[in-house]
Amino acid sequence: MFRGLTIGEFAQLTHLSVRTLRRYHESGLLEPASVDPASGYRYYTADQIPAAQVIHRLRELDVPLADVAKILATEDPAERADLAGGHLRRLEEELARTRAAVVSLRRLLRPGDDELAVELRSVAVKTVAAVEGVVDHDDVLAWYGEAMAELDAALVGLPLPGPPGGRYANELFTGGRGEVLVYRPVADPPARGRVRPVELPAAELAVVVHSGPHDDIDVTYGRLGAWVVEHALAVAGPVHETYLVGPRDTPDPAAWRTEIGWPVFRLSPPSQDGPA
Repeated sequence: MFRGLTIGEFAQLTHLSVRTLRRYHESGLLEPASVDPASGYRYYTADQIPAAQVIHRLRELDVPLADVAKILATEDPAERADLAGGHLRRLEEELARTRAAVVSLRRLLRPGDDELAVELRSVAVKTVAAVEGVVDHDDVLAWYGEAMAELDAALVGLPLPGPPGGRYANELFTGGRGEVLVYRPVADPPARGRVRPVELPAAELAVVVHSGPHDDIDVTYGRLGAWVVEHALAVAGPVHETYLVGPRDTPDPAAWRTEIGWPVFRLSPPSQDGPA
């Protein structure tokens, strides 16, 4: 009488070791179709091959045993996909963070590959449509997205003479929480919801353009800050960002351009021939 596939045969068909199959059995993830009561030999069926391979893939992705069991026990395909999808999204986020760290590390290990083009610039007073808030550092990206969506909704149909920008207080970086302001230049800023007119004061800035994705923008920040300190120009004040080209303009990260402005002190205004 045919009892099924031996554990060795099942191991060959699934490309899983006998030791791994025994571990799956002991943890309750994949029980053999039958176990000989006299010899203790495990027997499997061909129908169990897909389940074994699914378990293997999930474990390769570091899905906890309890969650693997839950996914396998779920009969609804949509619910099963949602459970697995949550882990896949987590892994994609971790992969994105890893890629960002690799990009930053490569730039840090080649600090002299490109010259930092710093411009000293005087910025005049201007009135903008803005959203302000006190935000935790870890929540800045989500807050920024919501604030910019509010600005877009409030400014529909109005001419926008320049790119959006932001102001980020020092405390946001030093203490993990601080004032954040994002804005759109507009001739007659409305007051609607959190959107209101704000007068941005004049400032003297050391400006550099960060090209490409934001994964390693902290490296550009560091290089600009070091330049400012080296030239003894640093003063207290929020960091300025201007989003010349960003995710809202193009999905291609290579095309993004973010202008970073560091507050500085200058004894004399720039000459008429160009920046100081």
